[in-house]
Amino acid sequence: MSVELIDIGINLTHDSYDADREQVLRRALDAGVVQFVVTGASLEGSQAALALSRSAPRILRATAGCHPHHAVDLDDAAFEALSVVAEDPMVAAVGETGLDYHRNFSAPREQRLAFERQLELAIRLGKPLFLHERDAHLDFIAILRSHQKELPPAVLHCFTGNGEALEACLDFGLFIGITGWICDERRGLHLRELVSRIPAGRLMVETDGPYLLPRDLVPKPESRRNEPKYLPHIAEVIATARGETVTTLALHTTATARRFFGLPPLA
Repeated sequence: MSVELIDIGINLTHDSYDADREQVLRRALDAGVVQFVVTGASLEGSQAALALSRSAPRILRATAGCHPHHAVDLDDAAFEALSVVAEDPMVAAVGETGLDYHRNFSAPREQRLAFERQLELAIRLGKPLFLHERDAHLDFIAILRSHQKELPPAVLHCFTGNGEALEACLDFGLFIGITGWICDERRGLHLRELVSRIPAGRLMVETDGPYLLPRDLVPKPESRRNEPKYLPHIAEVIATARGETVTTLALHTTATARRFFGLPPLA
């Protein structure tokens, strides 16, 4: 595949990559994935994402945030430390932040407070937002709407919702990230009906590795670990569902990602 793709959501500091992280990146680059946004989902994860991004500034950028699962840990001291990380020029967005009522590892009230603080941080820093939402759409949109006049650009990563939720997100002005969830015949086929509704210029692609290994890979990998070399496969599924070529999809999603995250040109 000769087109260039950007993986906007890769948990590259996850310990499953510890033994072969450099090779993971090399395989992805060989497959046409040219830049990567490394997700920070906790204070420690954000610090690690920043450190990793500094090691390869041409191709890596970090996000800095507190995933709703970890909202209980975002006390005043942790938030101040996270703010310092988020200020770094190598941090391209604030997040992963949002709401997740699917498992409620942190109580909904704690999630909402952490979400509000990170929205205010992004507004103060003037950096875009990397958002997460699962089973919390109404509260999620309501909190965003309360900051609507000053909110920076925001992408809802790993969108898995229904058509009504997608329309609400697009109407609000959110960018949309699509993962290999679209490749899951058990729970993701509805996305194939929805992705054509996302305008070019508002769509980005991601793996969310090591999670969400595409289930329709042939042959199936021996490992269940996802990695960014599979992004071209995800892009092919998305392009087919949208009725466009992979080249067309790659051109507009890569341009959108580079503009949204302020990624450096490679030429």
